[in-house]
Amino acid sequence: MLALGSPELEVLGVTAVAGNVPLAVTSANARRIVEFAGRPDVPVFAGCDRPLRRPQPSAADIHGESGLDGLDLPPPRLPLQPQDAVDFIIDTCRRCEAVTLCTLGPLTNIATALARAPDLARRVARIVAMGGARRTGNITPVAEFNIHADPDAAAAVLGCGTPIVLIGLDLTHKVLVTPARLAALRGRGGRAGAAAAGLCDFPQRYRPERYGEPGVPLHDPCVIAYVLKPDLFQGRSCAVAVETGSELTLGQTVIDWWGKTSRSANALVLEGIDADGFFALLIERLARL
Repeated sequence: MLALGSPELEVLGVTAVAGNVPLAVTSANARRIVEFAGRPDVPVFAGCDRPLRRPQPSAADIHGESGLDGLDLPPPRLPLQPQDAVDFIIDTCRRCEAVTLCTLGPLTNIATALARAPDLARRVARIVAMGGARRTGNITPVAEFNIHADPDAAAAVLGCGTPIVLIGLDLTHKVLVTPARLAALRGRGGRAGAAAAGLCDFPQRYRPERYGEPGVPLHDPCVIAYVLKPDLFQGRSCAVAVETGSELTLGQTVIDWWGKTSRSANALVLEGIDADGFFALLIERLARL
């Protein structure tokens, strides 16, 4: 919704992937949101229905079986595009210059596209990804859900050579939907702001006691906010690797924050944000929808 409410962005398409809930649900939810935002001109594509090499995980305990619990939308009328999401990514990045891939879930679609079309790595302008954690995970003690859901895909993408901006839990837990911000979303964000508030206020989602913080962290909109206003963020270029072999630390993003290894930096890791500026941007753009 933040992207669709921002006129300076050209949203070329939305691709769904199996992630918090199965692909059939995420691809339907993507169409629901596009319709709700009044943007049926934006095509939606279904991509990979499972991780590259591992069983499909689930985060239904957080987002509900619908993946959008807290927001009651009718079944989508907008059809899925017949083209596979991976082929759409390949064709679009070859056809258009300076494409930014904004990833809000597991990186399976992107890794599969890079495997099918290795030239993509030099054609994509950048990848801005929500994923990872330098300190503490949210699906295991050390791993963030999106990376843990398909660590093999994450490792492939981080090693592809494309400029990457990584937005992990160390940043998103500074973007807290407090009661005051929840009220502002409902009061000043229009119908889309009220919808976003409903998603944040869903009982399984709004559990401040889980993390000992005065609100719920807002992860995914940080990706679009960075594309819109990078000056709201601070970070540093680091070497980042993903653990794919250990059962204990599977999916951990090993971030060389202090330059302790000889590995070259492969991602700009963001950890600082002007949270008030972020919420002002979010509310203003949602109110446009």
